[in-house]
Amino acid sequence: MDNTDVICLVCETQGVRIDKFLADNTDISRSYGARLIAQGNVTVNGRAVNKSAVLQAGDEVVCAVPPPKLLEAVPQNIPVSIVYEDDELLVVDKPQGMVVHPAAGNPDGTLVNALMYHCRGKLSTINGVIRPGIVHRIDKFTSGLLIVAKTDSAHVFLAEQIKAHSFTREYAGIATGVFREREGKIDAPIGRDPRDRLKMAVTPTNSKYAVTHYRVEEQFPSCAYVRFILETGRTHQIRVHMAYAGHPLLGDDVYGKPFKGLEGQCLHARKIGFVHPVTREYMEFESELPQYFVNTLERVRA
Repeated sequence: MDNTDVICLVCETQGVRIDKFLADNTDISRSYGARLIAQGNVTVNGRAVNKSAVLQAGDEVVCAVPPPKLLEAVPQNIPVSIVYEDDELLVVDKPQGMVVHPAAGNPDGTLVNALMYHCRGKLSTINGVIRPGIVHRIDKFTSGLLIVAKTDSAHVFLAEQIKAHSFTREYAGIATGVFREREGKIDAPIGRDPRDRLKMAVTPTNSKYAVTHYRVEEQFPSCAYVRFILETGRTHQIRVHMAYAGHPLLGDDVYGKPFKGLEGQCLHARKIGFVHPVTREYMEFESELPQYFVNTLERVRA
């Protein structure tokens, strides 16, 4: 059975581009809309168009959205740094540039693929076949520590700690600009950016409580080495809060600007602490700054 979703719209605005019109009037992102247009899945008044086509008031737009492809994570023999492991969980040190779990555009080569090989399938099943064992995530270009559950009971116990904000999560980052205060707290709700669905933003609409504590460890002429402590753990929290404060992370090409020689934001999940689901003992692990971070520090100090 063809599960293609057909969206029919009438343009009420004069002179708007078709890709922008789709992004503004559907749940389709502008980039995905452009891809659908290129594939011939979008017509205006019955005729295929290109993504730069300009609509007129009264134009009829039909967009055929094919069903999503089902992803299946498979074990892959990819080296992964294991900081700690027992029968219930692992603590891994993710390198910068590695995606945590398969998704559109990254079907393999992820941390999940590596863990499935390493653990021989012994991972929690709560998050389904695409995210086995994944209790929390860090971004592709953020390096550092995250915890992985092997059993469902461990997953539930750890997830409850995250929900209660009792996890210890400390990050190191390089933020742009000169800080007027050496330390502080950013208390600002985070939700989907109403102007760009692919980004998060500080917004009062459909947002969640979010708090980030920071302390400047070293101030340079145009940026600073900063320690961050998360009180909550929202998507892109440190990146969004720093941009909101006027200090976007160095290299963050989503919320700030790219930095030559740096792939993505300079951010490292340096410390993680939690209560073990079986022993009920508090455990804490710390990761050394990776080489890319050390190299960047040397560049900005010079």
